[in-house]
Amino acid sequence: MPPRRCPCGTGLPLDECCGRLHEDAGTAATAEQLMRSRYSAFVLGDVGYLLRTWHPTTRPPSLDLDPDVRWTGLDVLATTGGTLLAAEGRVEFRASYVRCGAAGAQHENSRFVRDADRWHYLDGVSRP
Repeated sequence: MPPRRCPCGTGLPLDECCGRLHEDAGTAATAEQLMRSRYSAFVLGDVGYLLRTWHPTTRPPSLDLDPDVRWTGLDVLATTGGTLLAAEGRVEFRASYVRCGAAGAQHENSRFVRDADRWHYLDGVSRP
């Protein structure tokens, strides 16, 4: 049986892509890589990873994922900053989902900051 592909859309096996970040076997090198790994965590229901990668100044005390949402795809639309040496970055994305049989999408412009050599999700603005 072939290895499971990573939900983030890179085409790589999960354990060579976002899975290693989820298991704390590495850290995201860029804001986009963190965003992709967070999308994969939503797909896989990994609340712990989502909370660990959320900046402490904006992180909620808990997170409940909607069990009726099935994430079906990710499109990264644009990135600004967020490179290996940057301190801040933005990633605009569209994440497709199905909820109770109806298709939808979350379109967001997310902000990320590097703190102590680790990227963290700061916040995001939803777009129509």
